[in-house]
Amino acid sequence: MPNEEELINARKEKRNYLIQHGNPYPARVNASNAIDKIKSDFNIDDQSIYNINGRVTAKRKMGKVAFLDIRNESGKIQIQLKKEKLNEQYEILSLIDLGDFISASGLLFATKTDEITIAVEEINIISKALRPPPEKWHGVVDPEIRYRSRHLDLISNKRSKELAVAFSNTIFSLRSFFHKNGFIEMQTPVLQESAGGAAAKPFITHHNQLDQDLFLRISLELHLKRLLIGGFEKVFEIGKVFRNEGISYRHNPEFTLLESYQAYVDYKDVANMVKELITFCAQEVAGSLTIMNDEHEINLADNWQELTYVEALEKFAGLKYDAINNYADLKKQIQKLGMDIDINLSHDAMLDEIMKKFVEPQLIQPTFIFDYPTEISPLAKKIEGNERFVERFELFILGYEFANAYSELNDPVDQKERMIEQVKKANQSGDEVELIDEDFVEALEYGMPPAGGLGLGIERLAMLFTGEHSIREIILFPAMKSKE
Repeated sequence: MPNEEELINARKEKRNYLIQHGNPYPARVNASNAIDKIKSDFNIDDQSIYNINGRVTAKRKMGKVAFLDIRNESGKIQIQLKKEKLNEQYEILSLIDLGDFISASGLLFATKTDEITIAVEEINIISKALRPPPEKWHGVVDPEIRYRSRHLDLISNKRSKELAVAFSNTIFSLRSFFHKNGFIEMQTPVLQESAGGAAAKPFITHHNQLDQDLFLRISLELHLKRLLIGGFEKVFEIGKVFRNEGISYRHNPEFTLLESYQAYVDYKDVANMVKELITFCAQEVAGSLTIMNDEHEINLADNWQELTYVEALEKFAGLKYDAINNYADLKKQIQKLGMDIDINLSHDAMLDEIMKKFVEPQLIQPTFIFDYPTEISPLAKKIEGNERFVERFELFILGYEFANAYSELNDPVDQKERMIEQVKKANQSGDEVELIDEDFVEALEYGMPPAGGLGLGIERLAMLFTGEHSIREIILFPAMKSKE
């Protein structure tokens, strides 16, 4: 059996022959009829000529007759080549390999097994493939190959293509919802002087003309809030953000984020909107509000739960927030839970680590956690009468975060003080911290209306709708370590 190099060399020889006798890579081809429509509308008395463009996925030769399977986005169809009909053009069969793109036209007929087939009257190679397809179309299995060479994965794995379409449909449904509700879609800078709006490590690049370092954005927040300051009342953006952090089945350094901001509403209004948003998108993408994920049946119709941050800690971790007043009390609780937590973290940051380990994994059905500690929420408005907490919620489904939202902080003095305090604590403990954006604080001094803001990870939403467990299945080209 020839090895891959021999197969490639044989295909190159065929390419050279085709170039000498024509062009196996034409710029223009005849339009293709939709395969699914051809099959659904088939009539034995139809004498129309149909044209198909697509990739050859199977080749069967029986004497002076050959059959090829041709696939494109509209489906798969069989074509028949007969030497007595094609005469000299029948010799093109020896130049056609699996993976080639061809254009073929002819009349329709049904075989003895009732397979709708095109009896070819004209056929041309329109793109000669120089490498053989993966594993004879049975699908690429190795995840390393699948993620690194997504084109091969898409060629041979139907599921991968379905996931790519589902992700596209998720974005489309999100846009549809916001447009229908009067929001205006905006575009904000990817390269920024300050990487603010979230606690994350940024990627740094250098602008040659300006001769200064810039950050790839870690969120969309601070520029969208400037639009509220400028007079817009309902804005949203869908865009890539970049966080120079770990890679896992739930995290990718580059991901797609939705953020929306609406004037004159608070975080409770945003929570109601999120329920409407996710149920709308689920119906559009998955066609149902009940979604299976392994053993879990996620009910998006009427099984939404609500807890405060304090209630969740007590219910799932047995911790009473108000009873932990100092480091000694907290250390005892951490030891009791058997956790290993960095002792340099601040009080509320340590509690949040407990939250992540003991609470979040148990939030399987859609659950809103309201009212987070002020210390870990520098961009949210404090709760009146209880300044230890802010008007913030996170939404959890299947044990991980889907959305984060605030009643946005619009007091410029409070905003700057809290940013400065965060930086001080970060310098002492080594926490990740949101950087101070002086330009944003100055913009806030011109006045921003009360507003509710939302951030939602789109890949995770698509994972929910498709029942997938890894973000790498949703992201077409996930971050991977370079080949040596």
